[in-house]
Amino acid sequence: MRKNGSVRTSRGLWALSGLLAGLAGLAVSHVAAMWLTNREAPLYAVADGIIRLTPGPIVRFAIDQLGTRNKPLLLTGIVVVLMILFLVAGAQARRHWLRSVLVFSVLAAVAAAAVLAQPGGGPFDLVPVALALMTWLVGVAVLTGPLVDLPAPVEAVAPTEGDVGTGVVDGPRAGHARRAFLFRAGMVALVATSGTLLANVVSRGRRRVEEARRLLRLPLTQPVVDPRWRVEDPPEGATGWLTPNNDFYRIHTAVVAPTVDAAEWRLRIHGLVDQEVELSLNDLLALDVVEEWITLNCVSNPIGGPLIGNARWTGVRTADVLALAGVHPDADAVLQTSHEGWNCGTPLRVLTDERNSLLAFGMNGQPLPIDHGYPVRTITPGLYGYVSACKWVVDWEVTRFADFTAYWTHRGWAERGPVKMASRIDAPRDGQAVAAGRVRVGGMAWFQHTGLAAVEVQLDSGAWTRTELAEVPSADTWVQWATTLDLEPGDHLLRVRAIAESGEVQTSVAAEVAPDGATGHHVIQFSAREEV
Repeated sequence: MRKNGSVRTSRGLWALSGLLAGLAGLAVSHVAAMWLTNREAPLYAVADGIIRLTPGPIVRFAIDQLGTRNKPLLLTGIVVVLMILFLVAGAQARRHWLRSVLVFSVLAAVAAAAVLAQPGGGPFDLVPVALALMTWLVGVAVLTGPLVDLPAPVEAVAPTEGDVGTGVVDGPRAGHARRAFLFRAGMVALVATSGTLLANVVSRGRRRVEEARRLLRLPLTQPVVDPRWRVEDPPEGATGWLTPNNDFYRIHTAVVAPTVDAAEWRLRIHGLVDQEVELSLNDLLALDVVEEWITLNCVSNPIGGPLIGNARWTGVRTADVLALAGVHPDADAVLQTSHEGWNCGTPLRVLTDERNSLLAFGMNGQPLPIDHGYPVRTITPGLYGYVSACKWVVDWEVTRFADFTAYWTHRGWAERGPVKMASRIDAPRDGQAVAAGRVRVGGMAWFQHTGLAAVEVQLDSGAWTRTELAEVPSADTWVQWATTLDLEPGDHLLRVRAIAESGEVQTSVAAEVAPDGATGHHVIQFSAREEV
């Protein structure tokens, strides 16, 4: 029997009760979030909150080391921590049920705070949290009910005068209690499993948006790559001119990419303007639509790194859009905000000058993929994405840099973020063995919105030699380069540098990606052999 809120039964069964109840609550909250078409389940909101509160150097380290695996690993870590806390909550119920209530209540409070911290979060978004807490408390009560009647085993001892025997006390009652516990545990486990499966069934939001995206009719044309934009006789392993949508790098802070219905999407333009404007996708389509080849690269891209891609973007010029609102002369920035609340500060000048900065809705002849900002995102040549490439953009505030701090600048990154000149060796790969003799080498170079005049390579400690450059449609794209080297057998060192149209030579000074992009020469080591 329970005495002073405590019982003396197996700790393992009590802890298991907390774990099963906790997992069932997670499943119920996820189903509720999907069913109510909330933007994010509480679990994802907590992950988003951790990302927002994590110092910039740690976020940068996670991106550098883990790439696109950082968010799945974060979610896995959160679930592992929750499972441990669920076990603790169940074990505490053994001592007194109020201790279990306290643990689950604290977890619900953290989830509620994370949900309310989301942009646009309100009381309605707390429904999944409330259902999770209710499931936790009811689940623990249901599972631990039989454990109260489960007597503690006693060790066999020598009989004393008056004893009838030794062994386990109250065997029939214990067996009944255990069977009742196992039945209820199975039912709760079924709830957790069914809830997880049901969440996938009712997560119709993304599927609905994907279907709408597939059926959306936009003025898009399939991209055609001019042969002149490729070098002749490219080396094996050379990067293609066009980066396919599925291969284009994806860096954003959202744990789950927002699913925004194109029919409901709106862009609000306000702040230092003559008149506030709200535009729909149809409003954008009424403007002049342009298609531009533009190379984007992430400020977190290390020298020689993969966080860069080139695509044919379709949209309308940001200058035309801002003209609809009328920009005040004392403004110098636009604070862009995405659907999930991320923001960036973009210099007003680059959104209104001669470059084709775009509000893009098409990528490589298709509507934007959801993970790349569907239905509309901002593309700005010559700036790193952290200050310009706002995916799922919904708000533009015309303002001054002195009046705000954006997501990444608040974490110590530079305010403006112009792209730095860079070059990369794609073939041969670092550490590769090639056949001695005449060997074709090549790669990519870029200096968006400024343009390149030449790319040079240096073999071992020799002189810098010019390479062959392909043509480009504009200064806003990367350029392919290649050359042929005569290689003696042995180990070799190859480095590359670019030269801008202005005559500026890419610096050899190595700098980390923070606070405004990496610098230095890309250098590889490889070997040439008589036979490979």
